[in-house]
Amino acid sequence: MGDESWPMVARCDNGPVATITFTLNGAPFSTEADGSLLSVLRDTAGLTAAKDGCAPQGQCGCCTVWVDGEPRVSCVTPVTRVNGREVTTLEGLDDDTRRAWGEALCATGGSQCGFCSPGIIMRLEATAEDDHESFAKAMLAHTCRCTGWQTIEEAVEVRRGSRVVDGDRDLASARERAAIEGAAYQEVGPLVALGAGGFADDTAPRDALVAIRASDGTWHVADDLATARRLAGTVQGRKSTVAVGWPLPVVEGEWAHTLCTTWVEPAYVEPDAAWCEPGGEAHGPLNNGGAFGGKTSPELREVARRLADESGRPVRVLLTREDVVRSGPKRPPMSLAVRPDGSGVMHAVRTPGLAEVVARFAPDWTVIEHDVVGPRTSMSLRASGWAEIAVMRSSVGEVDERGDHVVAPNGAEAWAVVDDDVVTVRVNAGRILDEVVLRSYAIGAAHTGLGWVRSEGLALGADGVPLDLTIRSFGVLRAVDTPRIEVTVVDDDRDPMNGSDAVFAAVAAAAWRHAGHPSRWPAFR
Repeated sequence: MGDESWPMVARCDNGPVATITFTLNGAPFSTEADGSLLSVLRDTAGLTAAKDGCAPQGQCGCCTVWVDGEPRVSCVTPVTRVNGREVTTLEGLDDDTRRAWGEALCATGGSQCGFCSPGIIMRLEATAEDDHESFAKAMLAHTCRCTGWQTIEEAVEVRRGSRVVDGDRDLASARERAAIEGAAYQEVGPLVALGAGGFADDTAPRDALVAIRASDGTWHVADDLATARRLAGTVQGRKSTVAVGWPLPVVEGEWAHTLCTTWVEPAYVEPDAAWCEPGGEAHGPLNNGGAFGGKTSPELREVARRLADESGRPVRVLLTREDVVRSGPKRPPMSLAVRPDGSGVMHAVRTPGLAEVVARFAPDWTVIEHDVVGPRTSMSLRASGWAEIAVMRSSVGEVDERGDHVVAPNGAEAWAVVDDDVVTVRVNAGRILDEVVLRSYAIGAAHTGLGWVRSEGLALGADGVPLDLTIRSFGVLRAVDTPRIEVTVVDDDRDPMNGSDAVFAAVAAAAWRHAGHPSRWPAFR
């Protein structure tokens, strides 16, 4: 998305519609705004706890609120449907309830970036049962990329009083560990789970215009999101009926193991956003980190700055979920082959920096890059390049009772064993700093590693554009599909280093072993 995608700006003011009146967080509220309940809550009422992760798909659960006391996905609820009804957002829960959930999620590491947490809290607070089956069923309406679900369920136990946690933590050290694991600034504290992580679209001025991009690259600017979407002609994404494919063939010859990977979506739940005042510095898109990786859209800041200067007003630039999937970077698909001694060959979609990473990590591996029609690829995603080789090496190495062993380029170590019902992980990432955060990131990395092997993938059209555009079509493991993950954290006197990337690779190696080393990932899709 460069200057060539900015051919023009369209502007339109939204006309009034019939007045809608409902009770919002216990007080009367009226609006003449059009569109979804979510857009009215955020843009008219100024309530930002409910998040827009996939509107209008209604699949991520981040915008969950209560309508007459029942959880509802507000991005697919027309505001006209709540006329005369009672709407409650996270801001409308009593202070004790909000504080209890914030502290519980912070205490277990059940909220990392915090984008999905407000919707999850609203769902769970309305769920009386606290058993695993009820939790997993409730989470079918939600997506969380960071945590791997388990620490959220543990937070439910804290909230219900069946789990006791040590509240004596140094949150400065927790933030340091989180920034190491997520490779971005990461706030840690109870307020993060309550939606106050400082996300770009939450911090934009209330009078900011909204810019949405059409399929031809035109940025359409309006006074509100509903009008901008109409002007841009955005169309809700779908899950394709086209099967996942593998862009590179299996390497021929006599090898210990071969493996083909495909296109996968980073699936971070906060869509890229930025905003800027006229003549000011742009904010976003990554203001609060998480375990996803791949969110690198500095060009949005340039768009926000230009449009603000042209309009003379603050401008919010938003990518839809469909934009994120089509234009966001992917992990480079590969076809790998390993010899019994651990050396091998990697065929990969051409990606800047890949050959250099492999040369440093595995000089006994040959890299052959190919020009392939498809989404852009990037080395910014978790452990790109070296994790694939670590998995291949582990498949021919000796395994002790601790499981598949991976040593990351930074020296962090992880071991993993995958069984039908449990994943066992051991990680050494130097000085722990904060065990809650390190354990949370390790569980999240294990969840992602499992999904990489088992279920994650994107179908592409003949033009190389992704066809799977809904957040549930990416193959991210649901809570009902995620086994128990047991983590042991090893402390030593080395400087703290990222350990979750090593966990990601070790769990992928162990999951591949458990599946019988099939030649293609995802193995069960």
